[in-house]
Amino acid sequence: QTRSLLGVFEEDAAAISNYINQLFQAMHRIYDAQNELSAATHLTSKLLKEYEKQRFPLGGDDEVMTSTLQQFAKVIDELSSCHAVLSTQLADAMMFPITQFKERDLKEILTLKEVFQIASNDHDAAITRYSRLSKRKENEKIKAEVIEDVYTSRKKQHQTMMHYFCALNTLQYKKKISLLEPLLGYMQAQISFFKMGSENLTEQLEEFLTNIGTSVQNVRREMDCEVENMQQTVEDLEVASDPLYLPDPDPIKFPAHRNLTRKAGYLNTRNKTGLVSSSWERQFYFTQGGNLMSQARGDVAGGLVMDIDNCSVMAVDCEDRRYCFQITSFDGKKSSILQAESKKDYEEWICTINNISKQIYLSENPEEIAARVNQSALEAVTPSPSFQQRHESMRPAVQSRPPAARTSSTGSLGSDSAALSALSLDSLVAPDTPIQFDIISPVSEDLPGQAKSSGQSGRRTNPFGESGGSKPETEDSILHQLFIVRFLGSMEVKSDESPDVVYETMRQILAARAIHNVFRMTESHLLVTCDCLKLIDPQTQVTRLQFPLPNVVLYATHQENKRLFGFVLSTSGGRVESRQTSICYIFESNNEGEKICDSVGLAKQIAFHAELDRKASEKQKEIDRVKEKQQKELNKQKQIEKDLEEQSRLIAASSRSNQSSTEGQFVVVSSSQSEDSDLGEDGKKKRESE
Repeated sequence: QTRSLLGVFEEDAAAISNYINQLFQAMHRIYDAQNELSAATHLTSKLLKEYEKQRFPLGGDDEVMTSTLQQFAKVIDELSSCHAVLSTQLADAMMFPITQFKERDLKEILTLKEVFQIASNDHDAAITRYSRLSKRKENEKIKAEVIEDVYTSRKKQHQTMMHYFCALNTLQYKKKISLLEPLLGYMQAQISFFKMGSENLTEQLEEFLTNIGTSVQNVRREMDCEVENMQQTVEDLEVASDPLYLPDPDPIKFPAHRNLTRKAGYLNTRNKTGLVSSSWERQFYFTQGGNLMSQARGDVAGGLVMDIDNCSVMAVDCEDRRYCFQITSFDGKKSSILQAESKKDYEEWICTINNISKQIYLSENPEEIAARVNQSALEAVTPSPSFQQRHESMRPAVQSRPPAARTSSTGSLGSDSAALSALSLDSLVAPDTPIQFDIISPVSEDLPGQAKSSGQSGRRTNPFGESGGSKPETEDSILHQLFIVRFLGSMEVKSDESPDVVYETMRQILAARAIHNVFRMTESHLLVTCDCLKLIDPQTQVTRLQFPLPNVVLYATHQENKRLFGFVLSTSGGRVESRQTSICYIFESNNEGEKICDSVGLAKQIAFHAELDRKASEKQKEIDRVKEKQQKELNKQKQIEKDLEEQSRLIAASSRSNQSSTEGQFVVVSSSQSEDSDLGEDGKKKRESE
């Protein structure tokens, strides 16, 4: 009973100590404020007295103003003296008693409590040692020491207990004194202060009180009016917020905001507790720039969950929960499955994280850009009545038509041809063509013989060249660039003359994936060389598909989402034999769609220049062969002419010998011979030849 009663007294003493500390702080604030007020009034009086010493550039000596301020300074100086007296009285009559009680009496209680606790512990220890005295083997010396210890500790405990109890009982009287004395001193100091003030400021004080009363009435009327307005506002808000109290509001009445780049709220996160078991934990999640943060209840600050720049987010189907979605980091090493409270929050979180992953938050107008991107995404999964409507809705302010064989990596939005823009969707994409969501080439299915040449033989391929064995096809290629891509799908198309074919294929494949809830994607390594494009398995290095570069007739990236790109492959054969078939392949990359298109364009340029060089070389060889043939003909002609000249010389020699024999038999000189003698040797030869 004593211990229980002591506990009540100790609890009361602790409550008194806590209350006295708060009261001491409040009174100390009054004392500090009074000292500050005294110093401030004294400074104001001093400044008013020094007004006549001031020299203002635009103000002359105003004696009326100076004398008026001197009177104010005198009155304020008297007030300053009154405040100084009040400060002294507050220090002596209010602060001193409560400080003495706080520093002396309360500390004495705490000290006695500690001494009593020590004495009680010593008494308990002495009783324990006394109780352990052996009955059979009594040691008088030890017994005497133990008895003396019990006597001393019990006496000490009893003495400290009596002093402690007396101090606790006395505290009940001292607390009344400690409360009443400071208040009595405070009131006496204030009465003395007001008496001094009433002697000097009686009329001014009455006028002041009258003005204050009028102001209080005005404030009360304003307060009543404001309270009435606030009550009406609260009632209106309660009526308007009634549907929001539902955990899952109607998405038609409260549509989701898809253009957000920041969001915060409570989500449930799934934590794996075993191989197949998991638990859900509710935490507060918020986005900060390109980071997803979480904060548990009771934590001071949030912690980083993952970097969501260039991440991927998708809806997942959990067996035990609704409204679940999964966030996967850029490198795919970290993922989190989260659950939203409602469908509205579920859609907003997915849209917000998707907007942040595209780094829209770094732009100047993130909401405007997010709205434009989401509009493009909405059109990509919503059937449009005609190509012209989608073409016009996505047309930028300035457009330029890219070449049919080389689409700009920045993705120009369509063609300027009026005939193309007026085509329907069926004229771009074959309506009865199934969409392939896995890496299966329709050409390879229809032409088994071509699968072998398309890389389906299963031979391991090193994308950077092979050593030993057979020589790879791309070993001599100048360009070797490797990209990580994920295959989205492929389908047959009718046209390969405009990048709008690629955009339309992207729209239909994304729409089909959204409708059929197809989220799985096959990851591959895309190797770009000057000869072909290869899809290589990242783990086994086996070539899955091979596309000859000359057959890649068109390639483009998505207008808004640069992670999406595709190309059109033109092949012979297909569902109908002996006809040209065009198939569009769509991929998703790690924000490198433009780089891939640039790489393909560079490869086609290199191949084009190589083909030009080859044709120039063949043409030069043909020219050399023609020149060689002409040289042979010329040499043959020269040989014939040489033979003819030799025959003519032989004939001329035989004629000269016949002429000499004739001159020996006949001596005939005609006029023609005399002319020949005048012509000389050349004339003779000419005449002989004639």
